[in-house]
Amino acid sequence: MSHVPHELHEEFPEAAEALHSLKTNDAHFARLAEEYHEVNREVHRIETDIQPASDEVLEDLKKKRLHLKDQIAAMLAAAENAVS
Repeated sequence: MSHVPHELHEEFPEAAEALHSLKTNDAHFARLAEEYHEVNREVHRIETDIQPASDEVLEDLKKKRLHLKDQIAAMLAAAENAVS
């Protein structure tokens, strides 16, 4: 276990402006980012033994976080392509 939070600005450091812009101007993206943040924090609490959970629950949360990250990455790529 890494015990390192996977914040969006750390996952996509090159996309700081796009992250901010999409969170501000796209309600769907803002909801995805908020859900990612909530799931990410829960994973971090479990990994650091603040919140007990089974291995299955942790794995399911990590899969959900990855799915959200993939959706966010796709929206960031589409925004970048729209600008280019």
